[in-house]
Amino acid sequence: MGYKKIEHYDEECTKSLSSNYKEVIENLGEDPSREGLLKTPERVAKAMQFLTQGYDQNPQEILKSAMFAEKYDEMVIVKDIEVYSLCEHHMLPFFGKCHIAYIPNGHIVGLSKFPRMVDAFSRRLQVQERLTDQIRDCLDETLNPQGVAVCIEAQHLCMQMRGVQKQTQ
Repeated sequence: MGYKKIEHYDEECTKSLSSNYKEVIENLGEDPSREGLLKTPERVAKAMQFLTQGYDQNPQEILKSAMFAEKYDEMVIVKDIEVYSLCEHHMLPFFGKCHIAYIPNGHIVGLSKFPRMVDAFSRRLQVQERLTDQIRDCLDETLNPQGVAVCIEAQHLCMQMRGVQKQTQ
């Protein structure tokens, strides 16, 4: 019986990446024809397409889709927006929370658009510093607020898994 998955992956990209990941598995000394690894190259290829789908999204258009004229001029804070990204140096995950504050200047944005905009930037190969700047710049250019601040708190598996010492100091 099963169920029908709804997936939208580029077939050519999946095929090419799968071939490359199969070669990676072989180069690591594993057998890609082993039962547990049979579908791994395709799974990883699809996962990478999902994790980097932000390249196909326009964050400014996301914000503009729910931008409203409003005279409100007090600070708006949106906290604890989930962030999931890949470190561009090791292609390992980093994840955490994004906090956004802005003072409107004639326009506000529907609150659901903030996580979507953050996701559009974070679903790319990134570094935390650039991600923070891109989110801030997008808000600044799209909303022209009186002020904007963005803070991201994240855990980087490239540090934690690779044995970097004294991660919390």
